[in-house]
Amino acid sequence: MKKKVLLVVSVLFGLMFVNSGLNKFFNFIPPPENMPESLIQLTTALGSIGWFMPLLGGAEVVAGLIFMIPKYRALGAIMIFPVMVGIMLTHALTDTSGLPVALALFVVNLWVLFEEREKYLPMIR
Repeated sequence: MKKKVLLVVSVLFGLMFVNSGLNKFFNFIPPPENMPESLIQLTTALGSIGWFMPLLGGAEVVAGLIFMIPKYRALGAIMIFPVMVGIMLTHALTDTSGLPVALALFVVNLWVLFEEREKYLPMIR
């Protein structure tokens, strides 16, 4: 039962990141009307770095796809973890309205990292 729940949660998590990554290329999700000024400044600054958003979007798409495949989920979890830290910091410090969703995604990422911990042990030995 636990493996099935983990699979469903992983697919949903992966789809969220594939969607978010593709949005960085195609802009099909409009930004909210009531974004705080500090978040607008942050996204404008990051967008002004020409290579940053394509790199972030590509990493989100690739990691999201890998995260959905059970055999490679450990790799996807490691790849997406720095992005999750950035998402958590952004929502904790700039726009707290998205913090519950960011926290839920962060918990899923930590859960997968914990479940796949045996695969990471050779890297730290």
